Amino acid sequence: MRHLIVTTFLTLDGVYEEATPWQRDFTSEQTARFKREELFEAGAILLGRVTYDGFAGYWPHASDTGEFGERMNALPKYVATTTLDHLEWNNATVLGGDLVASVDALKQVDGGPILVYGSGTLAQSLLRHGLVDELRLMIFPLVLGSGRRLFGAGDRLRLNLASTRELGSGVLLLTYTPAERRPPDPLV
Repeated sequence: MRHLIVTTFLTLDGVYEEATPWQRDFTSEQTARFKREELFEAGAILLGRVTYDGFAGYWPHASDTGEFGERMNALPKYVATTTLDHLEWNNATVLGGDLVASVDALKQVDGGPILVYGSGTLAQSLLRHGLVDELRLMIFPLVLGSGRRLFGAGDRLRLNLASTRELGSGVLLLTYTPAERRPPDPLV
């Protein structure tokens, strides 16, 4: 069975929304190396519609992206959407129907790990339904004070810390796996 890995950029206060403007100030060779390793270990990419729109608007037309861009464009891509019927990006397929059943079926197909880039709303749903095998949070040393957060009010999720890694420029990679499911703690 394939592993489903969610990877996302987060601020210290948990904001994931539109990371492009704020994450650029924290680039490092270690971060670039990690993102390359991550992409090249993947067998497929799963995206939410908003992230798909951003990626599809950039990657097919980007120049000077080398092997990274080639890999990004060549990998099979699945898009969880209820608003798009047709996708322009090479090797992109609409993941239709029931999300949980569709992702579960995708995990049963032979191949490398399925990588979910960003896609906060999709990631939240996948986490709530127990479909995530690994959660990679790149924590940036920045507090935005507002914006969409990966975890919100009412979210309860037990995780095990699998590893930590310093990626330069104050960025930490925290890798978690789901903890064994058990009933929620009683309220006192």
